[in-house]
Formats: sequence, C-alpha cells, structure tokens
Amino acid sequence: MAASSVSTSGSLLGFEDYSFYSNLSDEELIHLAVERSLTDTRASAVSNSPTGMPASQSVNQTPANPPCGTNDFLQCKSTDGATKNYSFVTGCGERSVAWRRYDGSSYVTPEPVEDVHSIVTAIRNGDVKAVNDLASSSAKSLMLANKDGWIPLHEAVYYEQVECVKVLLKAQPTSIDKRTLSEQTALLLAVARENLACVQWLLEKGADPEIASKNKDTPLYKACEKENVEIVALILKFGGGVNQRCIQGWTALHESVCRNNIEICKMLIEAGAAVNPPDMYGITPLFVAAQSGRLEALSFLIGNGADVNSQAADGATALFEASKNGHEDVVELLLSHNADANRPAKSGLLPLHIAAERGRDEIVSMLIPATGRARLRRSGVSPLHLAAEKNRDDALEVLIKAGFDVNAKLSHGRSVMYEDRRSTALYFAVANNNMAATAMLLEAGADPNLDTFSALLVAVRQGCLETVVLLVEHGADVNVNIPTYPTSFPSSVMLCGRYLPLLKYLMDSGCDAQACFRCQYGSNPHPPVDAPHGRGTEGLGSDNPAHSHTKEPLQFCKMLSSPSVSSWAGPVIDLLLDYVGNVQLCARLTEHLDSYEDWAVIKEKSKLPRPLMHLCRQTIRKQMGTHRLKQLDALPLPGQLIKYMNNDRTRDEYLY
Repeated sequence: MAASSVSTSGSLLGFEDYSFYSNLSDEELIHLAVERSLTDTRASAVSNSPTGMPASQSVNQTPANPPCGTNDFLQCKSTDGATKNYSFVTGCGERSVAWRRYDGSSYVTPEPVEDVHSIVTAIRNGDVKAVNDLASSSAKSLMLANKDGWIPLHEAVYYEQVECVKVLLKAQPTSIDKRTLSEQTALLLAVARENLACVQWLLEKGADPEIASKNKDTPLYKACEKENVEIVALILKFGGGVNQRCIQGWTALHESVCRNNIEICKMLIEAGAAVNPPDMYGITPLFVAAQSGRLEALSFLIGNGADVNSQAADGATALFEASKNGHEDVVELLLSHNADANRPAKSGLLPLHIAAERGRDEIVSMLIPATGRARLRRSGVSPLHLAAEKNRDDALEVLIKAGFDVNAKLSHGRSVMYEDRRSTALYFAVANNNMAATAMLLEAGADPNLDTFSALLVAVRQGCLETVVLLVEHGADVNVNIPTYPTSFPSSVMLCGRYLPLLKYLMDSGCDAQACFRCQYGSNPHPPVDAPHGRGTEGLGSDNPAHSHTKEPLQFCKMLSSPSVSSWAGPVIDLLLDYVGNVQLCARLTEHLDSYEDWAVIKEKSKLPRPLMHLCRQTIRKQMGTHRLKQLDALPLPGQLIKYMNNDRTRDEYLY
C-alpha cells in the first residue's frame, strides 16, 4: 500500500511521516490503527482516575472500559481504488475487541486484553450508587478475583472507599476474610493503607485480626510497623494475637522495640505480650534494642523483666551486640543492670574482645573492670591481639595502660588458623606495618623473639628499615632462622640482600656475616643448582620461605645463585666482606665475581691477608658481642672512632 493511498487511516494512526509505513499491507495498517485506539482509550481512563495514579504504579490496577456499545470505523483506499470499511467493537462490562472487513471477509481477533469488571471501575471512581446497583444485581460477581486474587472488596479497601466497603460487605458478608494470592485480607490491606475508618468497620463486621499473609505478617504486626497507635489499639481491642510471629519469628513487640516506640510497647505488654520471645535466631526484643541502640526501649524492657543475659543462637548476648556496634549508653545501662561481661559467644569471644576488635575504646574502658582476666585467658586470645590485628591503636593503648600482658600468646588452636603460626600482638602490628602499634607494644615490654617466625623477618621482608631498627633496639635476634626453611647463614640476609642499607644495618647490629662464607664445598666444584623447590626457595625474593622444606641447610652461595638475586651478588659480597676478617671465597662465589668485569675489584678485596686496621675492627666488634654493639653510639668515645667501629656510619644515617 503506497503512502498516497492512505486517507482517513493517516489521522487515526497519528502518522506524521507516512513513508515509514509505505511497505505495510492494508491489514497491517488497520491492526496498528486498532492498537493505537486502544492505547488512547487506556490513557484516557488513567488520566480520569480519581487516584491520579498511572496504571504502572497502581496495585492490581487494570485498564478501564471504553463507552458501551461503541462502533468505530476506519476507511481506506486500496491500490485498485476500491474503498473498504473496517470497525472495532467494544462491549459493556467486558473487553471484546474485533475488527472485520465489510467486503465479507472473516473477523481478525487481536490478543485479548485483561478484563476489568465495571464494579471495579465504579469503586475506583468512588461511585457508591453504581457499586450498589451492580452489587445488588449480581452478588455472585463480588467474589470473582483478578489474576492476583483481588476481589472488589480488596479494591475498595485499597482505594480507601469506605462507603463502597460497606456496600460490598452488606451484599456479600462472606467476602470479609477472603484472601488474595499473597494471602492478604481486606483488613491487612486497610492496616497497610493506615485507613482507620476501614479498619474499624471491618473489625466491627467480624474481620478476623489474626489472619496472617503469606510471609506471616498480621494486621497487628503491620500496624506496629506503621507505628499507628490508633490502629494498634483497635486491633488489640478486637482480640488481635499479640504474640503471633512473622516468618522470621519476630513478634509485634520486636517490631515496636526496633522502632523505639515506647507507647506501642506499653500497649502490647498490657495486652499480654511476652517480654522475652526469641525469633528463629534466638533474638529477643531486648537483643534488638541493644543491637540497634534503642536506649528507651531497652530501659522499658528491663523494667518489665526482660532477661539482660539471654543469648542468641550464636551465643551472643545483648552486651556483646551493643559493644560490637559502639552503643556506649546501651553498654553502660546493661552493665548497671548486671549484664554478664564474661559470657562468651560460640566463637569464644567476650564483649571486650569484640569492642577491641571494632576499636570501641570507650566501651573497652567500661568493660575492662567487668571482665575476668582468667576468663580471657581461657578464650585463647587476648583483646590485644584483636586490636593489633585490626589496627585499632586507641583501643590498643587503653588495653596496654590497663596492664594487659603484651606478651600473651594465641592458643595453639587459634594460632594454627594463620599460615605463619603467628602468636603475639606484636607480630600482628609488624605484619600490618603499623609503626605506632609496634612502638607502643615494644615500649610496654613486648618480646620480639616469641613467634615461631620472627617479627624481625617480617619487617625485613617488607623492607621497612624503621621497624627493623625498632625491633633490633628492643632485642630482636638479628641471627634468627626460619624453622621450616633451614639455612647455614642468618635468614635475614636471605630476605634483604637487594636492599643494601637494610643489610648493612643488620651487619652493624651483629648479624653473622662470617656464616655466609662457610661453604661445605670450598674451592672444590659445586653441584649444579637445583630447580627451586617451590614458593620460598627462590632466595632473597621469597614471598614466604616457610613453605619450603629442605633436608640440608641452604648454602649462601647457592642462595646467591637464584636468578632473582644473582645480579646483586657482587654488591652483596662486597658489603659482607666489610664485616669479616680473613675468609676464603668458595668456587661458586668466585664464579659470580668472575661473571662481571666490574666486580673484579671485589675479588681483589677478598685476597688475603686483609688490612690490619680492618682486622682490628672485626676483633673489637667480636669482643663486644652482639648485644653491646647496640650501645656503641652511646659510648664516651670520639665520633670518628665510633664511625670507624660502625663501618663509617651512625644509626641516624640509616634512617635519614
């Protein structure tokens, strides 16, 4: 059909650019015209709705009917010049649309449109007379439901048409407790809409206030959720079940406490509500009040006999939850009513633990006097561990000042939960690279040598010179080894070889450089370097040496052959030679120095004998011992001599 052949149909369809439809047949254009007409009819019905709500936003709203018995015609010219008439017909009370060709052809029926009964339209329009007439003529139709299970009574309640509700109940009294597919009654819908008049009328006519929806919401529960005091009072007056539970086990009291509505709480208690009803997780109303910081509701419940030490399914108490969420006033109130601070959750943690972990330092201060130290020890974890692990420095400071043992160790069961078997709060602080916490713990007397894997090695691997200095100054063993990865030299050398300032500081602090030159093969040929055993066997670049297990201690020369550090072999050997006397380089170390011509000077440096001044320095340092080397800078000696003993570098030069 060409664009020029469209006559009346053009205005009906509202086309502005006919060329787009030039390839459509007569029947296709007429089908579009019918659909457009129906769309306009629906839009008109919605715009005239008393609610002013679009259909897409109205619950269970369906299109309104057009005027009864309407016959609209469409006239088009075909390509042969013949004129053909078409019509679509609408009936009263139901949608029955069809369009047929007046040249004798059969009907073509479009897809059906959802039915909207006339009485529903009358209800939405608030036409009480029409509702009365339709209800009187066909009382049976009042029980017919739409696709959501809504009958006219539900519609009347939803649209708050109280007079229509009265008419419908008079015509069909048995519809009063009819449920939708979601098992909502008219009473529940009226409560949800907070229509007091509807609620009162339904209750006076015998609506059951205990019928719950599919998710177990009752009218009373919904009224408490809406915080509507008048409706709550009405439902209680007509016998609403005050202890009925929703799908998760909450009662109306749970809901009112959650909203801190004391007036409704009083009404419920006076009506016989249980004070300590647990939900499916063992949570009582008092637990809800403490968890959400509802101080007034909590005080009301305690005054009415609520158990302040009741525990949820996971063992948590109200005090535990209040401490976790930082409700200081709630914690204070619970403690004043003898809440037990020594009652652990199933995790074994006490309220003090969780307060320290969350950094609630004020609550930590309140809980310390109420918490038994013996009970804390039995838990296998100190609050110091949790504060250090989560970088809660303020809480850590409060605990340290209160005298908590900074050297307390995790129980074996808790320590094995960590891959590195950490056990002290200091280890947590160092692993987090938290300098402030590390300093606090060390100043309070933390021993840096208690963990299976030394905290010093963690700091060395992180390359944090400041932390290393702190640990060494407080007694960390610079010659410590990794238990699960034996080496013939200090493990710290393996972890910091590419960071020469750090390696030099360790050497100045007494790290055993001599061990790096003890090789079982000496100047004899060495066996070929094996492939790495796995993660951690790649020498200085190791991420976690604890993962490797070897039968024989790793030799320094073999470690230095690792691809990740072999390019640093020369500078590392050069630095270490400053801290040893007469040593013989093994065949592999010599091979390393021969591999790069610029390293020839290092090989020359190692030739025997070493300079006398150098040998004297090494002898003096050896006589002083590792521990006294830390006080070298404080000796009453000329500065030049101290620098000589420190290999020409002072402590401050490492850090700045």
